[in-house]
Parts: sequence; C-alpha cells; structure tokens
Amino acid sequence: MKKQKKRIKAVSPVVTVVLFALAVVMLLGGSIGGTRAALTYYSETYTSRIQMYDIGVSLLENDREISWRDYSSAGDGTWNENTGTLLENMLPEGETLTLGKRYQENLKVRNTGTINQYVRVNIYKYWLDAEGKKLRDLSPDLIDLNLVNLGTDWIEDEGARTPERTVLYYNKLLYAEGKGASETPLFADSLVIDDSIAKKVSQETKKEGAYTTITTTYDYDGVSFRIEVEVDAVQEHNAEDAVWSAWGKRITVGEDGILSLMN
Repeated sequence: MKKQKKRIKAVSPVVTVVLFALAVVMLLGGSIGGTRAALTYYSETYTSRIQMYDIGVSLLENDREISWRDYSSAGDGTWNENTGTLLENMLPEGETLTLGKRYQENLKVRNTGTINQYVRVNIYKYWLDAEGKKLRDLSPDLIDLNLVNLGTDWIEDEGARTPERTVLYYNKLLYAEGKGASETPLFADSLVIDDSIAKKVSQETKKEGAYTTITTTYDYDGVSFRIEVEVDAVQEHNAEDAVWSAWGKRITVGEDGILSLMN
C-alpha cells in the first residue's frame, strides 16, 4: 500500500504549493501598498498518491482570513482562493505607518481542509531600495515582528535560521473543522519598524563666498521593507515520513500527537 502524503509548500517547482501573503510598506512618508499575495498550486510527485480535495489552509491576520486556497468541494479540479496582502488589517483607516510605533499584528493559521494536518510557517524579512534591490546594510532585525507562544505551541527550527528567515513548526495537530482545534494559537502579535533608520543621515557642506550651505539627506529615504509568510502543511498520516519527504526535516511524533524536531 502506498503511503499517502500531503504537502503545501512555498516556492518549489515539483510539489503542491501555497504561498501566502507578501507585503511591502513604504517608509519615510510612504503608505501601505505593495505586492499582492501569490498563491499557486503545482504537483507532480504526489498527485497519484493523494486526494487533493482534502487540503486547505488559510492565513489569518487580526482574526481575518487574508489568504487561502482550498480545493473546490465540487470535485471539478478547481480551487477556491483569495489573494490578499499582509498589513492591510494592521493600520487604522487613513493612517500611515509611523516609525517606532508598535502595531497589533496577530497572525495564525486555520485548517480549512477536511483532514488533520501538521503546519510549518516560514517568515522572511528584508529591505529593498527604491529600485527593488535588496539592501544588505540594513538589518532585518529592524523589522520587529514579535513572535509569541514559542516553546509551548510553536517551536523554531534554529538550524534553518538566517538573518532573513525564521522557520516555525506548530507542535500540535491542527484538526479539520469539527474534529478539534482547527486554528493555531498566534505565532506573532505585533509589528514595529525601528525608528533608528530615520536617524541615519548624511550631511554635505558647501561654501560659496560668505554663505555656507549644509544639506542633510536621509540615508534610507525611499527604502521599503518586505515581510513574507509562507504556510505549509502535511497530513497527519505517516507525518514523520511526510515531513522528511516534503520539508527535508527529521521529526518525531509522540503518542500524544506532539511534534518534536530532531537535531
């Protein structure tokens, strides 16, 4: 009997893919804007082994579903989906982003499919210049997305950590609706952009006769930051093998259903 595996994974050409919630916020006089979330689906490896209509995952921001992709209950090979943008539900209407101010940004995952799942979240943070190129001299730490419930409900894969990326696993089973808790606890609850970037300035002094002109320029005027959140899921059945195959990570699942990462 073939093992049955399920996978929703971002940015990969040969697996089932769900990419959630890309957002750009312009700083220093800008406003919320940016790219739309891109949700795509592709599968070669697992199509013959799974029932695709079982899968469904949503990303929730401040208790609102902003991105989701669910297989149509009609069974006609189509998807019900929404392409949203992070941070749209963070700022009050008409308000622009203020550096140094902490905003409520509650993020969690909902199982909208018909099977129980284990969930992984990838978070990416980085800076872009006015031309859309990554800025290596601005630290992603200045984009402070406050992570919560670490060590209790969410565990970090520290071996996968980079300055730009954080990988979290929900260590409990995420049930299909009607079978148990179908929403995870929060993995983030607020966002603040460090206002130190507004203090990075350059000055040019120019003397013409009896007059001296000092021009002050913000070093990072016009930069933007980007946050990406990717949500992956594998089915409960044969979860240890499915996680290894889908994500290349060794895990163990106890008799109580608790997921643990292996070094």
